Amino acid sequence: MKNYTIKILLFIGLMLSFSCEDYLDIAPESELEQADVFSSFDNAQGFVEEMYAMVVDYGTASHTFQDYMFGDDAWTKNGWQASGAIDRGNLGFWVNHKYSYLGGAYVRGPDTNNTNARFRPRVWDAGMFGIRKANIVIESVDLMVNLSQAEKDVILGQAYFFRAYFHNEIMKFWGRFPYIDTVLVGEFDLPRPDTYKECALRADEDYRMAAQLLPLNWDDQPYGEKTLSQNGGRLTKGVAYAFQGKNLLFAASPLMHFNNQSSINTYEYDTELADMAVDAFAEVLKLDDQGVYGLANWNEYEEVFWKTPNANMWPGGTEFIFSAPGGNRARAQAFMTAGMEKAIHGVNGSALFSPTHNFINNNFGMANGLSIEDDLSGAYGTPTYDPTKPFENRDPRFYKFIVADRDVLGTKGSVPVQHRTAQLYIGGVHEKGNGGSKSGYMQKKFYPVINGEFHSKWNRIINRYMGVRLTMRLTDVYLMYAEALLAAKGPSSIPASYGLTAEGAINKIRNRAGIPNVHSSIVSDNNKFMDQLRIERSAELCFEAHRWMDIRRWGIAHLDKYRFKTKLAYPKDHSSFTEEVLIERVCEYPKHYWLPFEAKQTQFYEGFPQNPGW
Repeated sequence: MKNYTIKILLFIGLMLSFSCEDYLDIAPESELEQADVFSSFDNAQGFVEEMYAMVVDYGTASHTFQDYMFGDDAWTKNGWQASGAIDRGNLGFWVNHKYSYLGGAYVRGPDTNNTNARFRPRVWDAGMFGIRKANIVIESVDLMVNLSQAEKDVILGQAYFFRAYFHNEIMKFWGRFPYIDTVLVGEFDLPRPDTYKECALRADEDYRMAAQLLPLNWDDQPYGEKTLSQNGGRLTKGVAYAFQGKNLLFAASPLMHFNNQSSINTYEYDTELADMAVDAFAEVLKLDDQGVYGLANWNEYEEVFWKTPNANMWPGGTEFIFSAPGGNRARAQAFMTAGMEKAIHGVNGSALFSPTHNFINNNFGMANGLSIEDDLSGAYGTPTYDPTKPFENRDPRFYKFIVADRDVLGTKGSVPVQHRTAQLYIGGVHEKGNGGSKSGYMQKKFYPVINGEFHSKWNRIINRYMGVRLTMRLTDVYLMYAEALLAAKGPSSIPASYGLTAEGAINKIRNRAGIPNVHSSIVSDNNKFMDQLRIERSAELCFEAHRWMDIRRWGIAHLDKYRFKTKLAYPKDHSSFTEEVLIERVCEYPKHYWLPFEAKQTQFYEGFPQNPGW
């Protein structure tokens, strides 16, 4: 047994309560010998607590602005931001970039005690620190002689989960990676595995172990009494099953399945892994049936994103499964307002990103449930899309999440006339200047709107609420379940683990928003139905930082449809609508599908090759 003098965070439970100023207001770190750390539950849990602070909050970990969407879904004019570097094909930016959640350089830090997420570890460092910390916990099992079996189980369950989770975070961006299951000391040899699948299966073992050891609810356990009613963000069986399924689905996806081969088929998955993913997601859906989770009602959907009972609580409602720890209120408000023009909200540190027309047009279809492309084809009836009136008859999610020209923003007497409606036309007050949206749209997914009145400098309601990008929520599980089941068995097959088809799962999500079932002729074509399923995922999870990973793992990011970021340009009178290119993204397969490793990482020994093209 190795021995370490290690630091612990005293176990007082504030790591997981979303108090914006003081959730990390903990007692000073203490240095203890390894045997002392694991001699009591409080000390051991204190050591585990720091791993929660290493879960990166993509939405607020990008310095003083919110540059966290790296796919085709948003555009910023600032080329020096991370998204600008990715658009140019410069994926090596992460090593020295101070303004990205991915890792590399820091303005200061990393500091796991900091209330500001941008000063806590980023993805690469958090992953490496977290894996080591989890391995120390697992290695120390024989020292836990004073813990009850239940206490020992939950300590180990968290460690097994985090070991898998932090490997997954690195794998999402850098690809196949050695599975580190020991505390590394001195010289070591870590050759890269030949396939992503190899590492994913090791992570699957840890998630399975975590699911066995973790409780359904901390509040029901004696060790949870010290933090009673503050345990909502802690790891549970449901969290472990959700991420187990996600790990397996990602490993089954075309990018990982084809493993950097010269060509890729976006409809071909590893069916064995997809089938395993279905069974893991099924366990979460069973918990939904038991009332542990629940899909949000459409009329209350804002509670998932920002409409909290008070400003010191996580959003998510019954859909909440897991999230990164929060941060100070200023950074959270900058995140909440990043989709709206600053002249309206007046929040410092918020920089607007423009939702792209190509993303909106390809994924927010019509009220009849068809994509715009299918609607215009005439194959499903008389078209309802009118290109001279592009904001009419759209998918209800368009109106829930997107701000279009002429939308009412506020009617109260104190709101200036020029800010009472969205003016996103060419030369409009919300389009022109450095701070305006250049795409013809804004987005309000995390933005407070009460009874049709938007938060503004003249109607300050934002301080009542807390907007957060959740790491995992129930809608995501339904969508991933449907994708995995479609890939493994087809749209209408009922798996042994749960009595819901892929078609049924997608229709459940659509029907919530008042959208008709997927057309039968689309369901009968597996590839066409996969396209539709991906549209559903894109619309439901828009602006939640899933898009870049999705278009990469589906093997489509290099196609023209996803490389061109566009705007919708139109005059004030809407007499014409023209799609114009904002930028053509540099994306070659497979080079721009994975971040390159830092050069020194690949020079340790011959068994760690660089990613292709770098």
